[in-house]
Amino acid sequence: MESFLPLIQFLLPEFILENFELTSIDRPDGVFHVYIEEKNADDPERKNLRSKGFFPTITVQDFPIRGHQVFLHIKRRRWLNTQTGKVVYRDWTQVGKGTRMTSEF
Repeated sequence: MESFLPLIQFLLPEFILENFELTSIDRPDGVFHVYIEEKNADDPERKNLRSKGFFPTITVQDFPIRGHQVFLHIKRRRWLNTQTGKVVYRDWTQVGKGTRMTSEF
């Protein structure tokens, strides 16, 4: 269902498009399943971080599109701090003032 990718990009919030890569979309029985992975963005301030894979995929129900259910399947990335040996990840609780996300995210 790759033909849905350009359309879905217009429907997702800007911060999702900036921080996540849209990997695929399935539409069995009229239900949209959108799969996204957190990008491994190069950041000079985070030069000591090395990608260490992903957390288990979580599924969040989003707002319907024209009466069709939408589920986001989200793979959040984690990094290893090579100086401290600790695993770090982005804090998505600070997404944006006035927005809401479920605790699963």
